[in-house]
Amino acid sequence: MPSPYEILSRKRGGERLGRDEIAAVTRGAVDGSWTDAQLGAFLMAAVLRGLDAEETQALTAEMLDSGDVWDLASEVPRLGDKHSTGGVGDKVSLVLGPLLAACDVPVAMLTGRGLGHTGGTADKLDSIPGLDQALDRSRALRLLEEVGLAVGVATEGIAPADRRLYALRDSTATVDSLPLIVASILSKKLATGAEAIVFDVKTGDGAFLPEIDAAAELARLLVDTTRASGRRSSALLTDMSQPLGRWVGNAVELREAVEALEGRGPGDLMEVTFRLCEEVASLLGAEVGRSHLERAIDSGRARESFARWAEAQGADPSWLASPKFDRAPAEVVLEAPRAGRLERVRNRRLGLLMIEAGAGRKRPEDTIDAGVGLRCRVRLGQRVEAGEEIARLYLRQPSAELARGFLECFEISEGEDAGEPPELILRRIG
Repeated sequence: MPSPYEILSRKRGGERLGRDEIAAVTRGAVDGSWTDAQLGAFLMAAVLRGLDAEETQALTAEMLDSGDVWDLASEVPRLGDKHSTGGVGDKVSLVLGPLLAACDVPVAMLTGRGLGHTGGTADKLDSIPGLDQALDRSRALRLLEEVGLAVGVATEGIAPADRRLYALRDSTATVDSLPLIVASILSKKLATGAEAIVFDVKTGDGAFLPEIDAAAELARLLVDTTRASGRRSSALLTDMSQPLGRWVGNAVELREAVEALEGRGPGDLMEVTFRLCEEVASLLGAEVGRSHLERAIDSGRARESFARWAEAQGADPSWLASPKFDRAPAEVVLEAPRAGRLERVRNRRLGLLMIEAGAGRKRPEDTIDAGVGLRCRVRLGQRVEAGEEIARLYLRQPSAELARGFLECFEISEGEDAGEPPELILRRIG
């Protein structure tokens, strides 16, 4: 077996690593035979010298094989999955899963906590009393059999190599390497064994990768690496230049998702959700189009699907019958400082301010305040008058400093023309 020194020396020199060498790295990450310094050196060499498509596929496969692989599709035919690279106000997964399950398309999704300025689906689901998000293979199979949907956080047995490398990436300034991002995402997504995975890759100011070319490169690498593993895959590039939907926050986004399943969702959220649902269904060969999705909502099946799934995962039935969503009591109205049109939303900054307000974590051990939220009343390109409400902030305690910061995220143009509102779906890849 090649030694760490030999592998690091070869990669530092720009040479391509073979499958056995990459396997040695992931084994070393799991069994502790590679030190943090050696793993950090590998990560830095991978960033500076790059990993080609074959190396990326090998790293993904080895990280996947470092732990449990559920292969759920072997027992649940036509199983789908969807992954988002994260954004501000992105609650699509909360709508998509129950909606597809209501159309007889089973879905299994492993969710995560908030990362950086973006919110996490698992944090939003914590707002449901009693919901148990811990998933293992047997529990996921039972849920899929009973309600066609399993959503939650995986056991620690999945991709243990990724957990160690992921922690080191943050401290070694190697977070933004596309091959490392792809291997990290897919080592967990492929572990469930869905037949098809659709990626929602965000672009714009509130996205992890704001530039569309970088987002497209990530989407292509995700799709190609997924296909190389034998799964079907495609990606949509979607806009994140302003919050998706009208609400940002944990409990308030869950509320908006439930309203969407009841037919009261905002147009942008529904358009992105419908398109992603159609992608998943198409890859699986299921005849589920826009009309089927709309009927599932109008008939009440989608809302019922949500309730059946949540109860199967331990949610309090009395809460499901009459949900009550926490909302912080201190309301702060953000008013337009001048007349004009909303020209820009500093979306990333808005997400970071939500963390400052308590809706996210500065450190892993921090507790989230699920009731902190923001309601956006104005969309890009929309005209406002001086003093008109742009947004409303919900805090535990009023804060003039936070209010100023949030207001500065909404830039008003004094001219009549602030440009066309951005397209929601910018490109399909795959």
